[in-house]
This record gives sequence, C-alpha cells and structure tokens, in this order.
Amino acid sequence: MVSFRDSSVVIIESGRTLIRAGVGLHDLLKAPSVEIQARVGLRRNPGDSANGTSSLRPGESSENLRPSASSSRASSLPFQPSPSAKVHDYLVGPQLDEALQAGQDVIVSWPFADGDVRDWTQAEALWKYVLFNTLQLKRTQNESPVMLSMPAGLFRDSSERICQIFFERFNVAGFGLLDRPMAQLYAAGQLNGVVVDIGHEITDITPIYDGFIVHNARSSTPLGIRDCQIYLANLLRSNQSVMAAASPPDNPTDPEVAQRFVDDFVKCIWMEGLVRVPSDGQTVEIPEDEGVTDIAAVLVAGKEKAVIETGMKKKLTAKASAAEQARAREIEALDLVTVEFRDHSITLGKERHRFCEPLFDPTLLNGLPIERADPYEGRILPLQEAVAFSVRQTDVVQRQYIWQGLFVNGDLTNHVKGIGAALQSRLAPFILSTPDQATEVQPRSIRVLTVPEYFAEYREKGDGLAAFLGTSIVAKIAFNESHGKNFVSKTDYNEKGPHAVLEMSPASL
Repeated sequence: MVSFRDSSVVIIESGRTLIRAGVGLHDLLKAPSVEIQARVGLRRNPGDSANGTSSLRPGESSENLRPSASSSRASSLPFQPSPSAKVHDYLVGPQLDEALQAGQDVIVSWPFADGDVRDWTQAEALWKYVLFNTLQLKRTQNESPVMLSMPAGLFRDSSERICQIFFERFNVAGFGLLDRPMAQLYAAGQLNGVVVDIGHEITDITPIYDGFIVHNARSSTPLGIRDCQIYLANLLRSNQSVMAAASPPDNPTDPEVAQRFVDDFVKCIWMEGLVRVPSDGQTVEIPEDEGVTDIAAVLVAGKEKAVIETGMKKKLTAKASAAEQARAREIEALDLVTVEFRDHSITLGKERHRFCEPLFDPTLLNGLPIERADPYEGRILPLQEAVAFSVRQTDVVQRQYIWQGLFVNGDLTNHVKGIGAALQSRLAPFILSTPDQATEVQPRSIRVLTVPEYFAEYREKGDGLAAFLGTSIVAKIAFNESHGKNFVSKTDYNEKGPHAVLEMSPASL
C-alpha cells in the first residue's frame, strides 16, 4: 500500500469563484496558505473580436477580491472561450491583477463559475499556477499527492479529464477527487445534513444522507453576495454621510465614480464584520424619529461625540448620572458606527444590518440593476423556500436526519455571523409545529451546524473555510489509509487510465 508523508500532501479547493490551496498536513490542520480568484486573463490581439469582457469597469480598482457583475449565458461572470490559446498564454493571480490595474486590454474568464469546467485550458492554467508558482512544487520531481474538492455533480467525463490533467500534465504522485459539499459537512463532523453554500451569485443547496449526496435533491438559487451588495448600496444612497463622501457637494464627481465608491464601501462594511443578521424572523427596525438613515442630521444634532465614544465601547462609570446613562442607552439603541474608508469618516446606523435581507426576500431586489442568466428568469425562491424544497425532494424517512444538520457556509459566513440561525428561524414553518400530529418520521426540529472549536486554526475564521478543512481531513485519512483505497496512485493510473478516479476516490460515482 502506497503511503505518503503528511508534509508532502497538497490540498486544493476549487469553488466557483475562489481557489484555496495549501501543502502539508499537520496535527493541527492548517488554514489555506493560498487564496486566489478563480479567473484567468488573456491579452487581446488586434485581430480578436471585440466582444470580450473585462472584469473591471474603467477606473475600478482590482484590489477587491470579488468578481464584478457582467453578463453571460449560464452565469453573469464573464467567460470568453479561446480555442487557440495555450496554458502559458493566460494571466493568473498577481499577473492578471497588475495587467488590469495598468488598464491593459485583457479578456477575463471564470472557468468554474457554472459549477463545472467551462474551459479545460483555463482550468489547467489555474491549477498549474497554484501548484508550481504559489506552492513551489517541481513537476519533474513531484512527490506530492493532491486531494482536490470540486462542486458536486461533475460529469464522469469531467472527473476523468481532471484526473488525466493532474497525472499527465502535473505529474502528481497520487490523486483524489472529493465533492465539495461532502468536504464541508465532514468539517462539521456530520454525515447527515443540508449544506447551504452562499456564493457570489449563486447559492448551492445540497442534502446529504448517511454520507452520500442526494443528487436528485440538489438545487441552486440565483441569490448571493452580489445581490446583498447591490441592495445595501441602494439603501445607502439615502445616507447623506455616505453620499457626501462619495460625491462631496463642493466637488461633485461623476455619478458612475460615486456609485463605484458606494459599491466598494459596501464590500468594506461586510468584510469588516460590521453586519449582523436578524434572526427569528425579525426585521431591522429603524426609528424614523431618530433620523438614523439621515446620519448627517444625527451629526448636526450634536451626537458625533457620542458616536465615537460608542465605537470605543466605553463603559458607564458608577458615578454616571441618570441623564448620562439615558444618553448612553439612546446612542446604543441607534447602533451607530464610524468607518474609516479612503480618508473619509463615514457614520452608519442600523441600515447596514439589512445587508442579507435579499437572501430571504428576493422581491426587495425588484427594480434594481441586476443582470441574471437566462435559466433563472421568473420567480426566484427565497433561501428558506429553496432549502425546504430541496429537503422535500429526499425520502420521507431521511428528512428528520437531514434537518439535524443545517450547515450554512460560503465566503459570506467568514465575515457575517448569524446567517445560520437566521435561516433556521425562517425554516421553522416548514417542519411540524403541532406535537400531537407527530409521527416517527416527522421532523421536529432543525439544528444548525458550525465548524467545531477544537480545530484551533479555524476557530476565529468562520465557516467559510469548511470545504478546505473537510478536504484536509479526507486527505489525512485517504493518503494514510492502511486498508481500502480512496485515491488513485501512479500505478493505478498506468493500469486503468483516467477511469480509475471513478473507482478509487472519495467522490466515487
């Protein structure tokens, strides 16, 4: 039985818009050392067609680690096939960022945005960059096995093609392929549950029973971080403090530049962890008489000093007068926060906590400038309805076990806490609420999962890294297993070819 040193094992998580990677397994499983956007760039030649799409609008900064909204058929993330392009022609990582920053004419594509592989050359360029540029492996002396997690539902041909690329192009010592939702659930230490993966544009919902994905129940809803950003940006247009920073009255800026300022500010807000999600079906109450949406009026009213004191979290002293205590309670109720952004001090109120509302009520997005792909025309299900629909597609006897593992993750959960509890409260109407009508198979409750705290390296990072953690757990077992076979070795590949990945992999079909 082939065995590998833990220090040589490579972990790669390929999502729709991000790739995370790391090398080496340790007693304390490490967080990923590499994180890049899953996009490639190709410099446009003078003879190319002019319909390629750059991921940046004129004047927009490439420093934001999030894709922009553009249009295509299956996903609004741009994709431009280039049959004649070679792997080395593509720009990846910092090279691409620098080219875009310099304003070069670059066609940008996201090969994994559909949950499968749109273009194999682009995918190879990304994986090659991760292995040999960021992780510093050597192809000619590659002694590292790779455990790769990919979105669920890959075609058999796609799985075989991936296996072929890693052995024949990257010369890996061993290879395992894992379904991403399974990796996420393994990170929570469970075999039953429903994984809700909130992405940039699409949220994937995957019911899992007894360690197997219920493929006929998998679904997706075209809601994600992009929708939340656009919604909050629209709300903040009524915030005078924000708009004064975006377009100062004494020096008005172009409306498009001002809008990009607001969009980038919204990204800063949620990535800094300033958003809280109301649970139990609550909404964010913003008292009209307090003028919370008109922050400028709050400052004019003389509350600026109190805002700063609240931000510093100063406690009341025992000698504080009743009037001072009442004043402090008033400011605390306003929930004001001052954010330093691009040399501006911007004050926000409770409206920032409405960031995630579109996930639970997509009708709030009506009339907003959001481009969606053709397959999603029509009514968009709220997240709670989409999850309930997926679970209802499973067998009746499976549902009570699946509901005991509601696991909400994705990049958003690294920064915004409480989404799982908020979704749990909104799912309550979809399970039995009358005890006297209960049967043995009737679900009675919903339990929210999180990454256990004993994973020390992930304790303060949220649940968004669950896929990488789960892939690391599987790799530690698979590549050191004394019985069974959960990966493809070079010998296996030489004997059976790419088809071996369908028989000897954690994601065996």
